[in-house]
Amino acid sequence: MSPKLLTVPQAMAALQVSRWTLYALIRSGELDSVMVNVRCRRIPESALNDYVTRLCEEAA
Repeated sequence: MSPKLLTVPQAMAALQVSRWTLYALIRSGELDSVMVNVRCRRIPESALNDYVTRLCEEAA
C-alpha cells in the first residue's frame, strides 16, 4: 500500500496547529512535505509520525 498523503488542512488538524505554524515547520525542515503539482503540497503521514516521535523523545 502506498503511503498516505495529507493535505495541509488535514495535517493542521492532526497536529492541532495553525497554517502559519505548519508552513514554518515545513520551511525549517522539521516536517517533510512533497509537491504533487505546482500548487499542491502534501504531507506524508509518516512525516507527521516522525515529527511527533521526535517531539516526545526531546521531551523525555
